[in-house]
Amino acid sequence: MHVDILVIMAHPDDAELSCSGTILSCIDNGLSVGMLDLTKGELGTRGNQVTRQKEANNSAKLLKVKFRDNLNLKDGFFQINEDSLNLLIIKIRQYTPKIIITNSKTDRHPDHENASKFVKKGAFLSGLIKIKSKLNNANQNPWRPNIILYSIQNNFVNPDFVLDVSDYFQTKIKSIECFRSQFYDSKSKEPESFISSKGFMEFIRARSIDLGHSIGVAHGEGFTCDSKLKIDNLKNIL
Repeated sequence: MHVDILVIMAHPDDAELSCSGTILSCIDNGLSVGMLDLTKGELGTRGNQVTRQKEANNSAKLLKVKFRDNLNLKDGFFQINEDSLNLLIIKIRQYTPKIIITNSKTDRHPDHENASKFVKKGAFLSGLIKIKSKLNNANQNPWRPNIILYSIQNNFVNPDFVLDVSDYFQTKIKSIECFRSQFYDSKSKEPESFISSKGFMEFIRARSIDLGHSIGVAHGEGFTCDSKLKIDNLKNIL
């Protein structure tokens, strides 16, 4: 199954927090998008693996992505090694994305930083002809995306570009709210965590407004990348 964009994140809800507006915008503009969570987020202070999987599926339906897959690596402990990279290579070759969006290179959560390195290495190795992989007993062809985009999460990173997501911000918030076990809920009796405070959701809104302000719009999402972005003509930035 081919998608134009594959969003690969360490945990369910990473994509919703950092780039769900972009996902919505891309789908609205005719691009196909799939999601791949590396873990089930089972070490989260609140909720559990089963709950988080249901929440992730509900969000995927709201965002209208083509699929939401999971690599089933261990939350907090996944390693960049031959076994885990081979699993990722199979997924990249299966979905053949032109663009991958992944976690921030620099962030509060070590899994986010680890995921960005993991995805970069996996995407490169996926393009090597001498690395063999199979899916359903069939040999896969090498595949390497054109570019990897790194989201901006808890830590502020100066973006290489900012996408206007003003028309999609309210749906972005709804996708975050699908993860009821994780974020602010005045009726919840579960222990409070860093991300479940009311202040954290205010921070998400403020970050969106700040990035939007930097390009003269109401809401924005920022990204960094390893290579320069190609612009065919200046009409693209008018």
